[in-house]
Amino acid sequence: MQNQLAIIIPYYKRTFFEDTLLSLENQTDKRFTVYIGNDASPEDCEDLVLKYGDAIDIQYFRFDSNLGGTNLVAQWNRCLAMVKAESWIQILGDDDIVSDNFVAAFYKSLQSIETNNCDVIRISTYVIGAEGKRTSKQYTHPELETAAAFFERKFSKKTRSSLSEHIFRKSVVDRIGFRQFSSAWHTDDMALFEFSNAKPVFSINEAYASIRVSEINISGNAQHHVSKNEATFQFMTSIFNTYSDRFSIAQKKLLLKKLEMAYYNIPSVGYWFQVVKLNFKELGLSAGFNFIYRNFKNRSARVLKKLYLF
Repeated sequence: MQNQLAIIIPYYKRTFFEDTLLSLENQTDKRFTVYIGNDASPEDCEDLVLKYGDAIDIQYFRFDSNLGGTNLVAQWNRCLAMVKAESWIQILGDDDIVSDNFVAAFYKSLQSIETNNCDVIRISTYVIGAEGKRTSKQYTHPELETAAAFFERKFSKKTRSSLSEHIFRKSVVDRIGFRQFSSAWHTDDMALFEFSNAKPVFSINEAYASIRVSEINISGNAQHHVSKNEATFQFMTSIFNTYSDRFSIAQKKLLLKKLEMAYYNIPSVGYWFQVVKLNFKELGLSAGFNFIYRNFKNRSARVLKKLYLF
């Protein structure tokens, strides 16, 4: 079977990048191409590209301007444009790593993936820290699962997700494209939802990605608090405005609870109206008035605490 897998690395930080390349060098199946798009980084990586270029097929390009600092999705898109003939793409973080059997497990599952007409694949994950030590359990998934069912598990905190553990059918990515949300937060969730297009997501649990959470990336940096919550509003309103009919009432309640928590993190009149409107529209009058009451109690309690009366 010819090479069908493109592994795209939008490069910017060198700190853990060699760990990423080493995990690719260690693949037991070498039927993949690595496309590295350097986002005009001040941290040169060409020596590492040369070091690992003999063991794995690497296509490297340094862009003249930085895009990721203001529009991460635009950086992903120009890296995607580097891909040649491969049918499937993975966007792998420059600080994440994959298990040695990742590529082999992909090809082993490909027939089942095509039989089930899946356009989105994911592997299991661990979370690791700056030193590479695991800080979580292994997160596995049902072999076939709809995006709506996955959101139900994720937003009830029974599982996690990020971009690096996913593989997407390239023709679908080219047709639909990644959504741009604040700091690209929830862009991976929307990609899973839209690229799967109501068809099941196929899970490969025997392979895994180790997702690094540290102070140098968005996931582990508290400074992105506001942009993350803004992205939650952008994502949830897009979901409800376009795909409301794909969710059960129970799932809608869960999603709106997530939106309510984002509102409490960055309260404003505009966001208040959005939450009220969606509760009325999706769950009915009772849910809308219940949110108004909860919000009143929450704000009143905060005022009383500041006045030392409660």
